[in-house]
Amino acid sequence: MPEVLAYAADDTTTQFHRTTISLREPGPGEIYFDVKYAGICHSDIHTARGEWGPKKYPIVPGHEIAGIVAAVGEGVTKFSVGDKVGVGCMTNSCGQCEYCNAGYEQFCVGTEGGLPGTLWTYGDDADGNPTAGGYAQGFTVSERFACHIPDEIPFETAAPLLCAGITTYSPLKRYEAGPGKKVAIVGMGGLGHMAVQIAAAMGAEVSVISQGRSKEADALKFGAKHFYATSEEGTLESLAGTFDLIVCTVSADDLDYTAFIRTLKPFGTFVDVGLPEHPSKIHLAALCGGNKALAGSQIGGIAQTQEMLDFCAQNGIAPQVEIIGGEDITAAYDNVVASKVRYRYVIDTATF
Repeated sequence: MPEVLAYAADDTTTQFHRTTISLREPGPGEIYFDVKYAGICHSDIHTARGEWGPKKYPIVPGHEIAGIVAAVGEGVTKFSVGDKVGVGCMTNSCGQCEYCNAGYEQFCVGTEGGLPGTLWTYGDDADGNPTAGGYAQGFTVSERFACHIPDEIPFETAAPLLCAGITTYSPLKRYEAGPGKKVAIVGMGGLGHMAVQIAAAMGAEVSVISQGRSKEADALKFGAKHFYATSEEGTLESLAGTFDLIVCTVSADDLDYTAFIRTLKPFGTFVDVGLPEHPSKIHLAALCGGNKALAGSQIGGIAQTQEMLDFCAQNGIAPQVEIIGGEDITAAYDNVVASKVRYRYVIDTATF
């Protein structure tokens, strides 16, 4: 079994330290790759800090992973040694249920005698044994759950696409962002700055709605046509009936969802991908007036993730990243929570 360097946290205070972990050799249908870059997602922080429920420690997070294939198991046909590869939020599913058959492995419900459901990238395996994620110098995974990273995507920027990219691409594709559609992106952090670029490349007229104007120049650079600040009195009221689609990337518990829903046109859709920690209040009358829809979205299947990567390559889309070392992870977590990063931290594992 290969042993690799990694960074782990021992409890919810998320003070990361260097450690060594053991990984399995690639079995039939599996690949092993050297991790080169790992993105820091806000979901990593929620998970490692126990905000989404108790976790086993030590924990090695990371579900935005980019690397180079170093070994392949028996029967592997999708990858060869030397290929650029990416892994996102999940690493296995039953492959037989209705959701897996439809390409929605993220909703796998499992089958009798098989996997109990979607296997996420780190936390536990199907037998409840702890697993490590991408804050490590190596990773072993089924070839079914890895994607090719096109050469057109700068390699050091590719990792966040495996979560932030697909999380925003999926609802924009499903709700048909494109020419003739007015799309608003709420919040412009790690998710939001990807949503702006993708929606603009799809041909939509994109607006950004943010608390203040500190990111206005960036929004216009990424492809937005309009920028609105909610800190300015009357902003949301002035936008009533404006948008066909809103993608909300904000995880704040105190967001006025009702006010945002009122900015939709009749038959418009508000989609949340921000995952606030606590329940939110919504005045349902705002939905009924205009037959509007309230929806959520969770990443995408493997085929759609590859589609997203190819789309980004074809359209010159990449996250704006800040490269950090392993010793910077602890501080990076606090900076993400404080919105002090533009727009995604990416760990260079060569620093381990």
